[in-house]
Amino acid sequence: MAMGSASCISLVVLVALATAASGQLSSTFYDTSCPRALATIKSGVAAAVSSDPRMGASLLRLHFHDCFVQGCDASVLLSGMEQNAGPNVGSLRGFGVIDNIKTQLESICKQTVSCADILTVAARDSVVALGGPSWTVPLGRRDSTTASASLANSDLPGPSSSRSQLEAAFLKKNLNTVDMVALSGAHTIGKAQCSNFRTRIYGGDANINTAFATSLKANCPQSGGNTNLGEPRTRRRPTRSTTPTTPTSCHRKGSCTRTRCSSTTTPPTTLSATLRPTRAFSSAFTTAMIKMGNIAPLTGTQGQIRLSCSKVNS
Repeated sequence: MAMGSASCISLVVLVALATAASGQLSSTFYDTSCPRALATIKSGVAAAVSSDPRMGASLLRLHFHDCFVQGCDASVLLSGMEQNAGPNVGSLRGFGVIDNIKTQLESICKQTVSCADILTVAARDSVVALGGPSWTVPLGRRDSTTASASLANSDLPGPSSSRSQLEAAFLKKNLNTVDMVALSGAHTIGKAQCSNFRTRIYGGDANINTAFATSLKANCPQSGGNTNLGEPRTRRRPTRSTTPTTPTSCHRKGSCTRTRCSSTTTPPTTLSATLRPTRAFSSAFTTAMIKMGNIAPLTGTQGQIRLSCSKVNS
């Protein structure tokens, strides 16, 4: 009887291990099932960024907003729901790019490559297209059949979040403070609306660089003008990703999040000192991107492989 119980336990353990192994992500996931998958995604992203340099930042942001809500499951691509949440409505871009890539992939590999994987790889390829570092993307995510506007409203960190609030939001996703600082480096590309940084440049932050604040005022009036896109990044060329927006640069030239650099038990300069060199930042950024891309993926038989990224399969 004891031996029978031991055998049963061993069998359960083996089944559990096999299930866990089948659910792991792998960089070679499509090597056999769709060998042209990565090249197709890269080509689609390159064409989109070449046509509209801002699209690289938009695709990167789209991936971030997907992973922080339910995990990296392409829930943000479903029409309505999360797209209508406060942090997303009227600001997310890039859906058409993902849809075009999905259409191409469906023509060569029917119902094989998930929208979640397309979005994850597209974020990497966007960074590379804009001059940033590359990394190996683990693959094998599947697509969710649900989306949540309420989770988008609660889990996506806002532009006015304090540093402690940001750290808590990232920790909730198993990302540490260094990951948070490195991922903030994505703000070296793209543009933002005046409403996100107006108060800082008009006397709301004594730490911001005066000359930088003055330069932003040309495209961001003290009232109105929210349709004009300013350039609140640490670089004057928002189409290229080269250096991070660390807490130190936030103190002097950053403008999107006033309280991101507020005092905590860990001085901002301590964090930025480890990330300021380009090589160190690239390493921290790519590590954080991989960790973010691994937030609660659906694998194995979970979810589905959507035929269209904007809707669940009928």
